[in-house]
Amino acid sequence: MTQLDDGVLDVAVGRSACPINLCAELLGDRWSVIVLRDLTFRGPLHFREILTGSTEGIATNILTSRLNKLVAAGMLTRHADEHHRQKVRYHLTEAAIDFVPVLTAIGAWGNRWLPADPDLGSAAAALAAGGARLQQDLMHELRREHLDGQPLGPDSLRHRLLQNQSSSRGS
Repeated sequence: MTQLDDGVLDVAVGRSACPINLCAELLGDRWSVIVLRDLTFRGPLHFREILTGSTEGIATNILTSRLNKLVAAGMLTRHADEHHRQKVRYHLTEAAIDFVPVLTAIGAWGNRWLPADPDLGSAAAALAAGGARLQQDLMHELRREHLDGQPLGPDSLRHRLLQNQSSSRGS
């Protein structure tokens, strides 16, 4: 599974070519969406950073499987870390960056209908309230960071969204 020349992800059709079914085939387990969430809101990460940074407690073998699946599908890329010969960083691809409105919608829906922690849902709430323009701004930053290799500064939208989340936890 790789991203094809026409921009379509190479995902096995399975039982149906229905777009909802295909999304479920690719992202239908909780861990794939959590990995995408973490790379979206924390930036490019090493395996160990993903493993230890999520409060959900993913097992090593499951994380390995999901990372391999997302790389093979064209949602993530692996880049050698120039500081550590044996480490790689995982980066979002354009297809994964284009998933930001879906993550926002999932977060907004979870904030409304599930017993979600309002502090943990504050970034999704802010993105939903900010509408398409704010989501596009975040996607632009993610392209600079993940696709162009430019680190985000402390004044970035993502850092501000997470700062609001962190400050609301401390109050």
